[in-house]
Amino acid sequence: MLTVRPATPDDAEQILAFIRELAAYERAPEAVRATAQDLRSALAGSDPRVQVLLAEWDRRPAGFALYFRQFSTWEGKPVLYLEDLFVRPEFRGRGIGRDLLLRLARIARETGCARYQWQVLDWNRPAIEFYQAFGAKVLREWLTCRVEGEDLARLAGAGEAPR
Repeated sequence: MLTVRPATPDDAEQILAFIRELAAYERAPEAVRATAQDLRSALAGSDPRVQVLLAEWDRRPAGFALYFRQFSTWEGKPVLYLEDLFVRPEFRGRGIGRDLLLRLARIARETGCARYQWQVLDWNRPAIEFYQAFGAKVLREWLTCRVEGEDLARLAGAGEAPR
């Protein structure tokens, strides 16, 4: 039996375990630098930086969806951004991913979001097909830009824009 509930800071260790499993699935297990304390802090307070839905199957941890709000300047409204959706392999095919995706769509509508968006790796055909079955459009013309690590430190410390 599936149950889904909002996570609390006390769930940080379980969320971190899911994140590590997701990173291994996405072929980047070494990329996880988050700690349980990072997650506890992000989930804490009256206005947490992130929110998480935890899925349990017969009281066993089965999956999660981590999300937060962005803002659309063109729409003038919030956007629900799904950072990660993951269901453990042994629980797949039971409707858990579907349930998490639909619950977040409802949250987006209930909180006045203009849209609900996320990213998917281009090689992850099962996920792409799963999302498209729900009406998601894969926007191939938009490319993600990212600055991190030493590049971020260098950019933040720059007195002027690069030429």
